[in-house]
Amino acid sequence: MKILVTENIADEGIAFLKAQNMDVTVNYTLTREALLSSISEYDALIVRSVTKVNEELYAHAKNLKVVGRAGNGVDNIELAGATERGIIVVNTPDANTVSAAEHTIALMLSMARNIPRANQHIKSKQWDRTLFRGVELKGKTLGIIGLGRIGTMVATRMQAFGMAVVAYDPYIRSDKFEKLGVEKMEQLSDLLVKSDFISVHTPKTKETIGIINAESFKLVKRGVRVVNCARGGIIDEAALYDALTQGIVAGAAIDVLKDEPHPISPLLDLESTVITPHLGADTFEAQKNVGESVAIEVFEALKGKLVANAVNLPTLSQQELEHMKPYLTLLERMGKIYHQIHHDAVERIVFTYKGDFTHRNTDPFVLAFIKGLYETVLDTPVTYVNAKLIAENRGVTVSESRVSTTDDFNSSIKIEIHSKNQTFEMEGALFGKNDPRIVSINSYPMDITPKGNMLMIENNDSPGMIGTIGLLLGQNNINISTMNVSLSKTHKPALMLLTIDLPVQDDVLRQIQNQKGILKAWALKI
Repeated sequence: MKILVTENIADEGIAFLKAQNMDVTVNYTLTREALLSSISEYDALIVRSVTKVNEELYAHAKNLKVVGRAGNGVDNIELAGATERGIIVVNTPDANTVSAAEHTIALMLSMARNIPRANQHIKSKQWDRTLFRGVELKGKTLGIIGLGRIGTMVATRMQAFGMAVVAYDPYIRSDKFEKLGVEKMEQLSDLLVKSDFISVHTPKTKETIGIINAESFKLVKRGVRVVNCARGGIIDEAALYDALTQGIVAGAAIDVLKDEPHPISPLLDLESTVITPHLGADTFEAQKNVGESVAIEVFEALKGKLVANAVNLPTLSQQELEHMKPYLTLLERMGKIYHQIHHDAVERIVFTYKGDFTHRNTDPFVLAFIKGLYETVLDTPVTYVNAKLIAENRGVTVSESRVSTTDDFNSSIKIEIHSKNQTFEMEGALFGKNDPRIVSINSYPMDITPKGNMLMIENNDSPGMIGTIGLLLGQNNINISTMNVSLSKTHKPALMLLTIDLPVQDDVLRQIQNQKGILKAWALKI
């Protein structure tokens, strides 16, 4: 099979492919026109972040079966077009974990001991040690925001320095914290108040952009030190600048900036910052790992094997997929709801299949729900291939059962999401063959198509509530497409679920939440 490599990967990766008798073409200077004219010859394409793998390329890639991304992000690869054509996309999310963790620690130590400034000082033929007195790490508290792969690695290594480690990650189960010997912070504010050093390791999502901001710096210890080797923009750079110049923050060590590769951050002008140009993954070992990993993934995928880091691998035949598509759509959309309402870590998911599911393969249903569940909180692709692994890594257990009868439908799927503090239930069904509906939420009967912009409201069962919501939305030029109002036999409040034509902005949501008789309200995006 023929493989084209258009961007630099380690020699070890190329050597591996050739050792497997792959016909490998390496061309790092290929023009776009030349790429489009030659891609039809190749079974696989290996890229980094520059080559655009899009509809234009797919139209010429008649034999393409696999696209390998040497690295984590796949922003330059159009996944929908690849999936539609049955092209498998693989990446290498774990290959640079050690390097990123070690760079975090290197920056932390450099900042604590003022090494960059001291180095510059002595090279200018000066000698004044009193200018660069630092602090020890031993006995200090390190607050880690985001206890994923890299955050976990930083935690264990800094414990060896004698640091007490606390962490905030609402999507990780408590038993992982206990296993690591890390104290779990239930609220981010708790971590901010307690930490001497703060290190950020979250994905960059709508929820985490600016997670450390001006309000955060009102809570921190005076003299705290901050590290960001995750993504630019997670820490508000203007707010951090103000905190540094006011002496609230003693130092900041930054590997990522909001504007790359042409940074215009005010942080660049401060002596109290240590800044590197996104070097977290830039080690010989990491690049070797990335090259070898992408080569192995591409080779295994070309051989038709299931690969751990496939981003979009279909798990069904086309005929099966067409038959299951409406349910997969329904379950993905149902999955998106939970984390927009609750921030408790999921511990267990129970699927109950009612009616005509006796002989069906229900594995894709589980994957579809988990895919939707974590897409709202992760910035890396969540697919049918990696969804189960993502859940397992978070300690989530899944159980399934079948019952032959259902109350009101030929078939339906009930899902219970168990966390430490509560259980959240949903049930979905198809109306006809292709109309997915939510038919129950927490024992409230429903009949609504989950899609687009939605609004969920828990309110007192009293006259005028529907009018209140309708009037308020109308005043903000938001049109109601559908509305369900439901009462439960076991719950006193009523539950409204609406689909609307525009998203509910934060100020409008606060207006709703402040209305008399409104108990809770959530803006949902499906």
